[in-house]
Order: sequence, then C-alpha cells, then structure tokens
Amino acid sequence: MSLSYKLLLFTLLIAVQFLFPILAPAQEDVSSLPLPTIGVEGFGGLLATYAAYLTNPPAEGDIFGLPSFAYAYVNLGHSRDLNTFGITETLWNRLELGYAYIRMDLGDLPEEIARTGRQLLIPGGLSIDDDTIGLHNFNARLALLHEGEWDLRWLPAVTAGVHYKYNDTIDDLNDDLTIPGLFPQGAIRSLGIESDDGVDFTLYATKTMPDLPLPMLFNIGLRATKAAHIGLFGFTEDYNVMVEGSLFAFLSEHLLVGGEYRMKPDEYDQLPAAPQLIEKEDDLWTLYAAYLINKNLSISAGYGHFGDVFNHKANGAWAIRLNWEF
Repeated sequence: MSLSYKLLLFTLLIAVQFLFPILAPAQEDVSSLPLPTIGVEGFGGLLATYAAYLTNPPAEGDIFGLPSFAYAYVNLGHSRDLNTFGITETLWNRLELGYAYIRMDLGDLPEEIARTGRQLLIPGGLSIDDDTIGLHNFNARLALLHEGEWDLRWLPAVTAGVHYKYNDTIDDLNDDLTIPGLFPQGAIRSLGIESDDGVDFTLYATKTMPDLPLPMLFNIGLRATKAAHIGLFGFTEDYNVMVEGSLFAFLSEHLLVGGEYRMKPDEYDQLPAAPQLIEKEDDLWTLYAAYLINKNLSISAGYGHFGDVFNHKANGAWAIRLNWEF
C-alpha cells in the first residue's frame, strides 16, 4: 500500500469524523447491532480482516447462540472470481466456532501455463487439470476479555483464535507440474510451498468509541501464519507474524464506512524461467461500506487493492457480501 493511498484513506476517515457529525446516531448502542459480520475465512470480522467481537452471541444465561451465515463474492479481474460460504456459532458468549469454504477461479492461468510450456520447449508441455482452487477454513476463537468488562470502560474486547486451513487443490496442481530433470518435486514445491494445510493463530483487540463526533470502531490484530495468499497457494515452511486491522465510522445507526489493511508474508519464490506465472505476494487493503438492514440482515461492499495475485494484479477488485443472523 503506497503512502499516497494511506494518506487518502486517513483523510477520508478524518473527513467523515468532522464533516458529517449530524448523521451520527445520538445515543446508539452499537453493541446491539448485528456486528461483526463473517469474513471470507469464516469468523467474525469484516471482509479480509477481523474483530475481537464474537458473531451473534447467545442471550445472557444461555449456552447456545443462534447461527450466522454469510456469502461473499470477490471479483479479482481477468475472469478470476472468489466465492465464499461461511457459518458461525457462538457458545457461552466466549467461544466462537466457524467454517468457510473459499473457491477461486484461476481465470487464464491454465492457458498461461500451457503457453509457457510451449515457449520453454518442455517435452510434453505444461498443463493443469484444475481451473479452480478450494480452501477449507475451520476456526475456533476464545473471548479472553469482553469490552468494558469489570466496569472498565476503556477495556477493549480481546479474542484469540486458532484457524486450521486445508487446500484441496494445490497438491494436484503440483503433481500436474512435476517435470523430471526440471521440477522433480513439482513446480509449486520448488517455489517454497511446503504443504497443503496449515494453522493460523490470531490475537485481536476491538474497541468502539461511541463518544466521538461519529461513533468509531477500531480493530487491530496479530496473525502468525504460513499461508500464501491466505492459503489459496498453499503454505510455506516458516511462520511469520503479520499485522492487520481496520477503522470504521457509523454514519448512521445502520450505515458504516471505513477501511481495512492486512499484511501478507510473501515467503515463496518465483519460477526463474517464467516469473510472470506466479508473482510475489502483496499486502492488501480495502475501502468498505456496510448497511445493516435490520437486526438479522446486512449487506456490504468493498473496493480493494490486492496487488499481484498469481499471474495478474488485482488492484481494482470489488466485493459484495450478504450476512444473515438468526
């Protein structure tokens, strides 16, 4: 994310704070709103970053909350679409369990791989049988602190999470790209992708500031991960600790706008003979708006800068997401 984009995002948020205070809900209790929604990886958050709040917690004294469902569509350009389906369940207002399946179309990458095989005069050529990648995400998060617990108004919510990810396609792609004498272990393994599964660990803090000219929602998190492209390109050998977070303003009791930023580890290499096939990994950011239609349903949209994703940039990506809480 360039300095100019960061300054633009910061300026927009400051403008929202001080140019539109008349739109703010005067005494709105934002904790009563259907937040957080379910992020693309299947736990409480925004689109690609998350929050310490748990999704749809049970009523006081109950064990089981009601489930939440979400569907998100992300257009990465060049005929590459990302579809996600997520579900969460919160127990005792302390434990959130979630699952999401992410399916990504590879667009013209299979054709680019075949073309590269012909250009490099590889015997038998290069080809892959799959034109989509599937990623399963299993999540468990524990609320260590609730916001304002023990009558400490300044205390943020703090939640720790464990996230198991399984890529059901990357091994098949690697087998397709196994070439004796050139890539005996497979082209994808040669780039530093070691596994089709991995575990992320997250720690998030969230604080709502209702007394500002507009109520603001702050999220900041740490993630220890081996995932390449959140796991869509498999998993590398070593963990990296990344920072991610978001900042949102309530324009009204139903409308939020803001942005999110997520660091990416960029731990894999490029093919020496064809670096254009798999570009290096970039950090991502999105500008985002969510409309809370009622206490059960919300719709949200975002415009994102994802940098290089496989063989093309995705700097004009857009997304839409529906979230339903029972």
